[in-house]
Amino acid sequence: MLLWAKWGKWLTWSGTALLFCAVYGLPVAMIALASISGQWNGILPSHLTLEHYARVLHTDSASQLRVSVLTGVVASVAALVSGTWAALALRRIKGLPRRVLDVVFFVPSAVPSVSIGLGLLVAFSRPPVLLNGTATIVFIAHFLLISAFTYGNVAAGLARVAPEYGEVAQSLGARPLYQLSRVTLPLVAPYLLASFSLSFALSMGELGATLMIYPPGWVTLPVGIFALSDRGAIFDAATLTMILGIGTLAVLMGLSRISNRAMVRG
Repeated sequence: MLLWAKWGKWLTWSGTALLFCAVYGLPVAMIALASISGQWNGILPSHLTLEHYARVLHTDSASQLRVSVLTGVVASVAALVSGTWAALALRRIKGLPRRVLDVVFFVPSAVPSVSIGLGLLVAFSRPPVLLNGTATIVFIAHFLLISAFTYGNVAAGLARVAPEYGEVAQSLGARPLYQLSRVTLPLVAPYLLASFSLSFALSMGELGATLMIYPPGWVTLPVGIFALSDRGAIFDAATLTMILGIGTLAVLMGLSRISNRAMVRG
């Protein structure tokens, strides 16, 4: 085949690298360069500076990063618990009922995030459940937007676990709770960590729904970035974007190491 030839492999890898740099590398490089630019009137900045990083760390940006991390962790944990519970409950359901319930769980991911925000704003702006203007409504929005991905990943992991493991444990006298905690969950631990990682990354970058419902005292970092860019403070917005990306990447790398260790133990 074509890829067995050296020139075919070289051409494939070169094309992939070029496409990656054009789609991902160039935009990230431009944002990184803008975050350390003192003035940019030509093709390249006239001089570089770290003033933007020093300034944003002494403003509300640190609080916005803390809010984003806390929102992401709480929403991701809630989505992981509910998604795992749903995947376990629907594990043995087959046929049309399973397909219908799968569609129900994936509806939030198919609906634009702005629609989720508007729906929550309309639903919880009046008694008896008044959540508008509170941080709770932000947690709910993020939970709704990421729960489908958690459910899908955990369900895929459970589908790869042979039912014989549970049957053997049951034949040895293991109770359902013991079987769940000592057999099923350890086998799908890499999928659980991957689900949490994906959910956290999605929550950290969420803007559409959050922009519609966030209260003044609970501003996430993407909302802060949008506000800065809307005011024309592009360099500060680029700086916050780099901080958001580096912070999210650091958390994901830590979770990836934990997931790799769990796979080795499995």
